[in-house]
Amino acid sequence: MSSSRRGIHLRYTFESTKPASQLGADIENPLFDLLSALETHGSISAAARAQNGSYRHAWSSLKHWESVLGSPLVQWEQGKRARLTPFAQRLMWAERQARVRMTPHVEALRAELARVFALADDASLQVLEIFASHDLGLPRLQALAEECDGLHIGLRFAGSQEALRALNDGRCRVAGFHVAQNAQSTSLMAKALRPLLQPGTHKLIGSHWRRQGWIWRMGETRPDSISALRSGNWRFVSRQPSSGTRLLTDHLLAQSEVSPEHVPGYNTHMEDTHVAVASSIASGAGDVGIGIEAAAMEAGLAFSPLVDENYYLLCLKEDLETPPLRALRARLASPAWAEALLKLPGYGVNRPGEVLSLTQALPWWRYKNPKSD
Repeated sequence: MSSSRRGIHLRYTFESTKPASQLGADIENPLFDLLSALETHGSISAAARAQNGSYRHAWSSLKHWESVLGSPLVQWEQGKRARLTPFAQRLMWAERQARVRMTPHVEALRAELARVFALADDASLQVLEIFASHDLGLPRLQALAEECDGLHIGLRFAGSQEALRALNDGRCRVAGFHVAQNAQSTSLMAKALRPLLQPGTHKLIGSHWRRQGWIWRMGETRPDSISALRSGNWRFVSRQPSSGTRLLTDHLLAQSEVSPEHVPGYNTHMEDTHVAVASSIASGAGDVGIGIEAAAMEAGLAFSPLVDENYYLLCLKEDLETPPLRALRARLASPAWAEALLKLPGYGVNRPGEVLSLTQALPWWRYKNPKSD
């Protein structure tokens, strides 16, 4: 059966009690749950027991999915473990890749649904919409704020520039962005972010720092410098335009006088998150990329540091003393936030919860005529 004739239908359900934490792009699917159990246990009967079901039901489900997909899913040999067919293996791989890519979007949808129904159920719940550059620490902040402070953070990941535009357009109340600690006023990062930041209108809140660098597969080689990318020996996995990491990489290429057109994959293989970059490299779809250390470690990849950067939150001056922003700043300043970041490689707090002078925290910002924040 042609893949173009297969339909995909998504749905979600409600539960009367709060279930065990469903994180990332964990979406229940009976086909992939069954295939995973078969792959792990090697027989219909063992897979059925692992799923607390009957042999008859598991067998019937398998035949149903083979009919729907128009292709065998399991290879049977007498006296041997059942094995997934090459088609089923490719299907499992593709589904896992899709989950990795969709993680921030599914998390955003789950958070939005939770926000809507929490508001319907409890009008006293505080809600704070945040658009932020992709980061592995912020979902931990989101969980802490909801569990400890009754503050629901509607977290949506976007590039640094898009997050700042969303704040300026009134689509959120807080924006998250990052910039290299050693960024100069002439850097591409400074030039791109400066027009979106307005001292006097915006207030900068300290949060954390994180480390970015080369990501590649263990046992293989990586470029020994940015300029080595022009050799064409590595397929580069880059981030999407307008993301902070894309700005960082563009800046590093410009410093080394390397044209993006001379880097295989730079403008053709782009991912929306650090986790997706790491997953793409781990799968062999690319050879090297630039991303955060925590994403590399999570995927079992090698990492070599290039730059430390500060991650900031930004709000409008008029919102700074509202209850949700006060609760957020207090949570950022708490020991629990520092402890959560300690569990992520290449992370640490950076003046968390402090209201910072935008012009002092970002030394590349300069006025023609000095003004106060």
